[in-house]
Amino acid sequence: MTPEISPLVVALATFFLAALFTAFLVPRVRGLSLRYGFIDSPDKRTQHQAPMVRLGGIAMVVGFCLALTITWLIGGFGFLPPLKDQLIWTTLAGGLCFFAIGLADDLFALPPLPRLAGQIAIAIAIWTQGLQIGTIEIPWMGEGMSLVVLPAFLSLASTVIWLVGITNAINWLDGLDGLAAGVAGIAAVGLISVSFSLHQIAAGFLAAALAGACLGFLRHNFNPARIFMGDGGSYFLGFTLAAISIIGPAKGVTTVSLLLPLLILSLPLADMSAVIMSRLKEGRSPFHPDRSHIHHRLLRAGFSHRRTVVLIYVFTQWLASLSLVVANAEMRFLWLAIATAILITVVIISRRDLIPQSTNQEPSGVIQGVKEYDQ
Repeated sequence: MTPEISPLVVALATFFLAALFTAFLVPRVRGLSLRYGFIDSPDKRTQHQAPMVRLGGIAMVVGFCLALTITWLIGGFGFLPPLKDQLIWTTLAGGLCFFAIGLADDLFALPPLPRLAGQIAIAIAIWTQGLQIGTIEIPWMGEGMSLVVLPAFLSLASTVIWLVGITNAINWLDGLDGLAAGVAGIAAVGLISVSFSLHQIAAGFLAAALAGACLGFLRHNFNPARIFMGDGGSYFLGFTLAAISIIGPAKGVTTVSLLLPLLILSLPLADMSAVIMSRLKEGRSPFHPDRSHIHHRLLRAGFSHRRTVVLIYVFTQWLASLSLVVANAEMRFLWLAIATAILITVVIISRRDLIPQSTNQEPSGVIQGVKEYDQ
């Protein structure tokens, strides 16, 4: 790696490699799945009208790994201190383990509690390898007292809740064609900007690979989708986003910086929290399937499938732009102004088109097949 090449250029190369690999692999995964019968056939519980493959996450994971491997082979990790280099491989190992749990669920329909237990066990193992929320700097405390070192049990609990919580938030958001991949991709782009603003290069490389994998997958997953990512893909996306935020903005920095990933991912986290509270209030299990997610509510309000997805996209990109302001990034107010203008424009157009569409909603194919029933 020549010194003239900056880490940002390496991150951009990683992004495009991941996008190209994933876009190339998705049709191959779909073809093999159809050949060997790894499909969800339409039935009374699902709303897709043709057999659909739910193993698209395989292409995302392979594309992500290939992009990072090439970045490593050409010396891109030479920008990183040894500890950060190790955390990249720890994140990759954890992501593959979470993916394996999701893939097993896609193939064998695992019950919720064993899945959750497996996620917690992997998160604990990841914590022992150094991927942990260990210290928090509180700016309003007196000098010399601002750095709070979390006790081991509190660090462990915080890390496990963070990793498992964000993983399931992304998984539960995966209810419409292109929704989870788009939101995760936008969040990853936001984390790229925030990570480089805070000089967290390792997190930036991981976020670039993840954003590229999401973009490559969206080419085949946006409505009307030809393939679903399945729980394997959504678990991998969620865990990797959570791990990136620990490696970068959330690890041992100020309380304001700790809020950055929370801000970027606040929509799926708020949706998951609201759904859980609603189910508990009604005396049902948090894992009881229903249609109370934000995308279900927007569909019931009369928005079309694509309009619902785009609305959630633009709100997520607005939150990501807001995080740049909090991170004091360059041109932060320009990006926030652009994001705000996009958000207002899309909301006005969507609202204007809502009334004529409300009496002619899509009767089928609106909600992605199985996802609405198992979350």
